Amino acid sequence: MRTISFPVTRRFPEHRLAWLVAIAADAIQIVGLPFFVEGGLSPVDALLDVIVAAILTRLLGWHWAFLPGIVAELILGLDLFPTWTTAVFYVTSRRVMNQRRADGQSPTDLETG
Repeated sequence: MRTISFPVTRRFPEHRLAWLVAIAADAIQIVGLPFFVEGGLSPVDALLDVIVAAILTRLLGWHWAFLPGIVAELILGLDLFPTWTTAVFYVTSRRVMNQRRADGQSPTDLETG
């Protein structure tokens, strides 16, 4: 029987926290639409984006995937797309794939149980 292992939580515990921050920020921006309706002109929206960018950079290090997320948050209406979650997905998946390659494991390999 084959089982899928989840090395992300064991090898990179900061990924879990980064996912939590990104999902929470996107949910706040979508649910709190009246506060963020001005897009980049909203001081609350700008403050949230700066805080989220700082936290994610602290957890995952700087990555170019964060830059389109920051720009997209400034555009009216586009901030309803989960840009932070998308950026964290890209950064964490690349890190896991690179780690698997360094370990000599194919990214599509499944562990047998």
